[in-house]
Amino acid sequence: MQLRPATLADIPALAALGRESFTHAFGHLYRPEDLVAFLAEAHDEANVAAEVAGDECRHRLAADDGGRLIGFCKLRFPSKFAGHSAARAPLELAQLYCAADATGKGVGAALMEWALAEAEAGAHDAIHLSVYSENFGAQRFYARYGFAKIADVHFKVGEQLDAEFLLEKPLHPGADLPS
Repeated sequence: MQLRPATLADIPALAALGRESFTHAFGHLYRPEDLVAFLAEAHDEANVAAEVAGDECRHRLAADDGGRLIGFCKLRFPSKFAGHSAARAPLELAQLYCAADATGKGVGAALMEWALAEAEAGAHDAIHLSVYSENFGAQRFYARYGFAKIADVHFKVGEQLDAEFLLEKPLHPGADLPS
């Protein structure tokens, strides 16, 4: 497995993996029109390209030995969840997706290690992420890294609002961080 930053050349594969991973894991939960609307917004190539080219998000891609994209992680600063936390400079882990055939093979762990290293290097005092309230496997995965629930939030897919848990992992406990 190779980890590398995303480039504009990766946009078609990155958008496709986002659509495929979300649909595989959660597609059965939604009316078709809600799923189509969400995928068209969240995983549209133009929107993904704007994030990759912009300053707010950083992407790390995981590729197999043949170069096929098998996972990705997206970090966002500032965190859109900052108002739910006492952290002064939290980083948001906005997406951590793996291809269905790559789940359980260390891809998520490698991407999580990258995210934690980025948070430490960026002098962030916490990492936020939201997770579907019934995605117990993901909740166990995040708990192994020290994430704990701090709030109930919602995630909109089309017209449907899903109950989600906002998780936080504190970093640099007791440090005097720049404001």
